[in-house]
Amino acid sequence: MNLKQKNLCAMTPPMGWNSWDCYASSVNEEQLLGNARYMQEHLLRYGWEYVTCDIQWSDPRAGEDRSITYIPFTELNLDAWGRQIPAENRFPSSALGRGFGPIAQRIHEMGLKFGIHIMRGIPRQAVHGRMPVLGTNTTADRIADPFSISKWNGDMYGVNPDSEGAQAWYDSIFRQYADWGVDLVKVDDICNTNMYPQNPYSAQREVEMIRRAIDACGRPMVLSLSPGPAVIEKAWHLKENANMWRITDDFWDRWDLLLAMFERCEVWQSHVGPGCWPDCDMLPLGRIGMGFGEGRNTRFTRDEQKTMMTLWLIFRSPLILGCELRECDEYTLSLITNPDALRLNRHSHGGRQVRRSDAEAVWESLDENGDGYLALFNLSEEVREVSVDLSDTGLKPGRMKELWTGEEMEESNTVRRCLRPHEAALIRIRA
Repeated sequence: MNLKQKNLCAMTPPMGWNSWDCYASSVNEEQLLGNARYMQEHLLRYGWEYVTCDIQWSDPRAGEDRSITYIPFTELNLDAWGRQIPAENRFPSSALGRGFGPIAQRIHEMGLKFGIHIMRGIPRQAVHGRMPVLGTNTTADRIADPFSISKWNGDMYGVNPDSEGAQAWYDSIFRQYADWGVDLVKVDDICNTNMYPQNPYSAQREVEMIRRAIDACGRPMVLSLSPGPAVIEKAWHLKENANMWRITDDFWDRWDLLLAMFERCEVWQSHVGPGCWPDCDMLPLGRIGMGFGEGRNTRFTRDEQKTMMTLWLIFRSPLILGCELRECDEYTLSLITNPDALRLNRHSHGGRQVRRSDAEAVWESLDENGDGYLALFNLSEEVREVSVDLSDTGLKPGRMKELWTGEEMEESNTVRRCLRPHEAALIRIRA
């Protein structure tokens, strides 16, 4: 395993946009590039740079029926080697065998980076059609594991790592992605294979094959593993092979899911660092849900949105927006273009939970200049003063500023804020 190659990527938490929360499996070229242009014009200067096309981009019929997420036994677009290629009716520039190359080029010309989603394994169509595996004398049916499948998507079989040609399969698809100019690959049904609760990390060896394929493809790529929850006992393996891995199942705009994230972040806080980012999942801000037949604004209150952003920032989760960027309102923009707050995510270290109860939580962190950060959270249903004595943290007194409001605060050994239900404060303490 070439750890040097892995660590070329994602030295800070990746920041970008993914099509899933707003368009589900139905995203098309116009929507992808339209959000990319918005990111270039409004968000790139703040560090947002990845534009990722999520699941089933090879299905011409995806999104026809918004009452279902995936069409059972659908016909994917495949090349002669059984590899998925973009559906031309949804991505017209992919015609004539160009794949995602033209889209990646346009996104790169905007100064951005391009990502795609794949399911682990090999398409069932390729297996049932006994299609050849590029670079081998074998066929798809000989490398597939029919007893390794996804619980929620029927497109793929897992790959049997002991079969001749298994590594060649993954090598072939990642060489294709390198040719297209892909910068990030989100691999699904692999971080937690929830079809098999007795062995949730059953695809461990497929993770290793994917790592080898990326290292051999000639192009650095961020490797993102989904879904969660990731298995904490396998943190060592995830850190060796991936750049980001989900610590939760799909995260949506519900307070109970946000409340549960505090415990998940506490469990994973010691495994955060350059090239290795436990992932709290996408940020369901703004306008979402169009691909699910229920376009709507986030259900989170403004205070809950602030709490989510504050936790993701101080924990140093990757920051992946899920909304239709072109419909961002002013409040959403105030959260995602706050340079002082975003700096915490990119340039801090040692983020840890100081304490947590049913009613409140406190986190601390330091940045590269020695400035301290405190995040105070009111987890209760009532207005509450949350306070912390700096002697209970690793921080020293200094000039203080609340980063969401811009309010300058008096220097003190005790930091306190009166917070509304589900509200957070993010405070920088100058060294």
